[in-house]
Amino acid sequence: MNTLINDFVVENLNHTSHVIQKYCNSPFSVHQVVDLSSLIALSINTGGKVMIAGNGGSAADAQHFSAELVSRFLLERKAFPALALTTDTSAITALANDYGYTKVFERQLEALGNPGDVFIGITTSGASSNILAALRASKKIGLKTVALTGENGLSEDVECDLVIRAPSACTPQIQEVHGILIHLCCAAVERLLTKTL
Repeated sequence: MNTLINDFVVENLNHTSHVIQKYCNSPFSVHQVVDLSSLIALSINTGGKVMIAGNGGSAADAQHFSAELVSRFLLERKAFPALALTTDTSAITALANDYGYTKVFERQLEALGNPGDVFIGITTSGASSNILAALRASKKIGLKTVALTGENGLSEDVECDLVIRAPSACTPQIQEVHGILIHLCCAAVERLLTKTL
């Protein structure tokens, strides 16, 4: 076995474990999961929907999040209205071509968003211009807005109903915390909406 690679893997596992423990042990984490779950459940209960977007790995997280809500997570129940704005390649490429990549989520929100819906923008850097533009557009439309990001938060002054920061500046570890948050939130939303608490 290559000892250098072995040491590298062990070091990274320890660092990841530390970040996850820091997140799990923070009282803010519990409050944020409850707040996000309650925001989503209230929107769905009142006829709204959840729209989610991100870039790269965060686009995959957006699709994961919406799939768990539409299909099911842990409980057998009705489908919940959610969509990832990262999946329509014709819309994304047309918007990027016609308006620039910064507008690819903003324009979809203008077309699909209604007051009372929830928009969740995922940006590990906190600086993704298309996510920041989408958060601003969502506020103007009357959507509830949530940002999932890293420990540095958003790079620009953007008004959000909820900003959830993973306690790291390292992209993979931020994404790992986001994965935990997504699972916890989906489980909590199911229980809130099926009244199985």
